[in-house]
Amino acid sequence: MELRWIFSFFLLASSLYGHVSGKECTNIPTQLSSHTVRAQLMSTTNQTWKAQMLSYYHLNPTDESAWMDLRPRNLRNKEAPMEEFDWLMLYRSMKGFGGVNMRQQGRNFLDEVSLHDVRLDPDSMYGRAKQTNLEYLLLLDVDRLVWNFRHQAGLPAPGEPYGGWEGPNVELRGHFVGHYMSASAQMWASSHNQTLYEKMSSVVDALCDCQKKVGTGYLSAFPSEFFDRFEAIKSVWAPYYTIHKIMAGLLDQYILASNVKALQMVVGMADYFGNRVKNVILKYSIERHWTSLNEETGGMNDVLYRLYRITNDPKHVVLAHLFDKPCFLGLLAVQADSLSGFHSNTHIPVVIGAQMRYEITGDPLYKEIGAFFMDIVNSSHSYATGGTSVSEFWSDPKRLADTLSTENEESCTTYNMLKVSRNLFRWTKEMAYADYYERTLMNGVLSIQRGREPGVMIYMLPQGPGQSKARSYHGWGTKFDSFWCCYGTGIESFSKLGDSIYFEEKGTTPSLYIIQYISSSFNWRSAGVVLSQKTKSVYSFDPYLQISIRILTNQSTSQSSTVNLRMPSWTSLDGANVTLNDQNLPLPSPGNFLCVARNWTSNDNLTLALPLKLRTEPIKDDRPEYGSLQAVLFGPYLLAGLTSGEWDIKTGNSSSISDWITAVPASYNGQLVSLVQEANGKILVFSNSNGSITMEEWPAEGTNSAVHATFRVIFQDSNRPHSLATKKMKTKTATAQNDAILEPFDLPGMVVAHQGPSNGLAVSTAATADSMFSVVQGLDGRQDTVSLESSSQRGCFVSGGVDYSYSAGAKVRLICSSNSDVAFRRAVSFTPVSGLKQYNPISFVAKGAKQNFVLEPLLSLRDETYTVYFNVGA
Repeated sequence: MELRWIFSFFLLASSLYGHVSGKECTNIPTQLSSHTVRAQLMSTTNQTWKAQMLSYYHLNPTDESAWMDLRPRNLRNKEAPMEEFDWLMLYRSMKGFGGVNMRQQGRNFLDEVSLHDVRLDPDSMYGRAKQTNLEYLLLLDVDRLVWNFRHQAGLPAPGEPYGGWEGPNVELRGHFVGHYMSASAQMWASSHNQTLYEKMSSVVDALCDCQKKVGTGYLSAFPSEFFDRFEAIKSVWAPYYTIHKIMAGLLDQYILASNVKALQMVVGMADYFGNRVKNVILKYSIERHWTSLNEETGGMNDVLYRLYRITNDPKHVVLAHLFDKPCFLGLLAVQADSLSGFHSNTHIPVVIGAQMRYEITGDPLYKEIGAFFMDIVNSSHSYATGGTSVSEFWSDPKRLADTLSTENEESCTTYNMLKVSRNLFRWTKEMAYADYYERTLMNGVLSIQRGREPGVMIYMLPQGPGQSKARSYHGWGTKFDSFWCCYGTGIESFSKLGDSIYFEEKGTTPSLYIIQYISSSFNWRSAGVVLSQKTKSVYSFDPYLQISIRILTNQSTSQSSTVNLRMPSWTSLDGANVTLNDQNLPLPSPGNFLCVARNWTSNDNLTLALPLKLRTEPIKDDRPEYGSLQAVLFGPYLLAGLTSGEWDIKTGNSSSISDWITAVPASYNGQLVSLVQEANGKILVFSNSNGSITMEEWPAEGTNSAVHATFRVIFQDSNRPHSLATKKMKTKTATAQNDAILEPFDLPGMVVAHQGPSNGLAVSTAATADSMFSVVQGLDGRQDTVSLESSSQRGCFVSGGVDYSYSAGAKVRLICSSNSDVAFRRAVSFTPVSGLKQYNPISFVAKGAKQNFVLEPLLSLRDETYTVYFNVGA
């Protein structure tokens, strides 16, 4: 224990020494740590600003004696010959514990299951997200991906390079290609798509040619001079960050696709960069090397620890430890929450590498570092999505209310935090980590794709009131001209959606942990069975997560094995039910596993019905004035309200959340309609424009305009068929049976009302006689149109303006005229179509102070404006 704290003290001292404060732990200013700012610097024409920013890049003077104990004696003699450098001796000196323990000491970790053995249901939301990603991976061209590598190596480079952050003048170029190799390996393991296999193999072959041409083991899309600048503490954009991606991609190609060539390439790269690090230490000091780590290095420690697992070469584990950033890990080692001001995605991968160090060496300090880090991020720095960071950085702990904006939750941080929680679950089996993984994958990952559009993803996930995924600084990316860091982690996230559903505990009696309920199949080889998991679609009006798990085997009985079913913390025993072959099983309390052990036979069937509860969750901010800011969740689903910024909810004296949030019934989608007219070759649609009703151009799907062009038609006669879009009107004369009100989709409880003849229509807060309209067959005589006659002003009809020279943006009015006027009859006739916006199966209405809100899962939204946190008060 004493030695552990000595080492902890050393790590902390290295972070606080000199005039580099713990919160800075870096020689570069906060802004320059941001990838977004770096990209701006690369493209700016403002040389004054660029010079000012880069002037901060310097080597801080430090007392080298603070680091002397870390350096082998022969390295303290600057005249010692280079060949005396001993990696193992350096390791022993760095560790300071008098030895190296490279063996796992019988630790009981859960095993990852192979992606080759997991298949997602293509009709599930996860299966659709995976397919969208596969389509994007197949769109990308090999020659364009490797163009910069070939150009750098002096080889012919056919075609042209991609743009964005893979552009030939961008210093980070090559990073996405590394991600592509990882993602394609994961996707191939998940699908065995032969076209993808050939494409990814061609990428590896091309990069191998580049590495051979250079001849030193070096492989990158940029020149090695970038590392000269890195080692001299001069401005350069994170070259080791890119190298990590390339090495990780090649390692994944070996592990998942058995590409031996890829492993040889990684070893060559490790040798090359090991020599570079060695030379820095020989020429300067270990301190100088660690000072250079103030520039982002990605997960270099992680990939090198992973490489050591395969090679057992001590050089690799030593080099990995040299990338364990001590000034950051030291703060975590003494359990100090000093994350504020750190660039989030620079440091989360360092923690992942520290976790891998624990798995390799068994050093418990690094297990505790990972657990403490996860605890402080989750308790003080994370949003209701599970994500973290604002403008790429951590803010002060429990001060998130001030950070709500367009620039929340960099997608890369979500990708990496999932790795941290996954490792912790494998080590501990603690439900909190499984709950976190489910929440963050569902809300933080599935939210970043734009529907089924391949290659369209976001960088940030906005959390501010009235924000939109399309309105962040980066907005939605494009297929071939973005390639941000978050595009790289994005394609990986959607390629490995099946890697954390099942975990295995091997032994005499195999045991399986099912921690996510995602429709999929798993070939459980050690137990000799195949599990087929089917999760039914979730509906707000039927608040249960319903799962069936069928066991298939070719044998009459299989060996004894245990299936551990997760009882999520968000569920309740009230109404819960689990059966085995229709026999009820006793249930543990939520937050535990239900263990079912038996000799499984073919067609054994487990079913689960887990209640989904509505609940609110306060923002992580301990100031009393922000205590009313609450997110709304339905089981693991984070609900967002469709609103342009309004966020006040009044609960009154209600004792239950169900008093002010109600489920949208299944029948409501049949009542949704959009009213269309054609004018001047354009299709115009009846729309709510800031409270006034206007005719607007046909909107794109997933936009505010589509929301505002959708109305719920509520007939006063409850026995009347409700759908205008599928029923032809038989009645030409207004009757009470046809009287209806029009409710704007995103303003439940409000209605459309006229303001007298010749005046415009507007949205009103309460139904009156002026908001009632009789729906009759279109006065233009067509069978597929309808007209809306005012119930309070008979003979007056709602007019969209066709044949009155109205254009997009023109007000919809109540017009009284003779039915013999052809232009009038056309102007008051609309073609009803199914609502351009539909209620998500998980939809609710929440009562607001000034308006009510439609709530639906954040993951389902595209360009619509929404609010995640509401100001909830009595």
